[in-house]
Amino acid sequence: MASVRPLQQLLIEPVATLIEELSRLPGIGPKTASRLTFHLLRSSETQSQALAQAIINVKDQVTWCTRCFNIAMSDLCPICADSTRDQSRIVVVEEPLDVLAVERTEVYRGLYHVLHGHIAPLEGIYREHLRIAELLQRLQTEPVEEVILATNPNTEGEATAYLLLKDLAPWGIRVTRLARGLPTGGDLEWADAETLGSALQGRREIA
Repeated sequence: MASVRPLQQLLIEPVATLIEELSRLPGIGPKTASRLTFHLLRSSETQSQALAQAIINVKDQVTWCTRCFNIAMSDLCPICADSTRDQSRIVVVEEPLDVLAVERTEVYRGLYHVLHGHIAPLEGIYREHLRIAELLQRLQTEPVEEVILATNPNTEGEATAYLLLKDLAPWGIRVTRLARGLPTGGDLEWADAETLGSALQGRREIA
């Protein structure tokens, strides 16, 4: 009886390589990567080139804001460059996607600080891997009166918030945490605008 060849051997090299690269993206497994690859094969050359160019543009043109570390196309992101924003409040989030989530609520008009991750010792992620030092530097030069901790309501997010609370205590500024309207174990980016807006408005001071 003839042996069955592995599926990888049935794919020509360019197709196999694209599936492998797409599989590296978060939330994309081998099956989804395969579907995306064959969708691209069926797409027009114009569509495929547009996608490829969009990826290149993101890598070439997008950088991190030198102030808050949100996405930007120059030194400052649009929020930091907006002089009408409340300069006395900073919402601290884990990822740039969380900035978009808070902005969708339309109830906050202050500034942000993006940590680019959370404390996770089992994954080898410690405070030095986050933008915590840069946050503390901002407190020296900016008129900050309140820091709102908006890390995710899960184990890693709570650990990060606790660490930040200890770091911020000597500064004598108001430190608050989002109210408990968010589902425990979830991510900010998946919260609906109404729930997140209520959590923001009902934030509580933490000691």
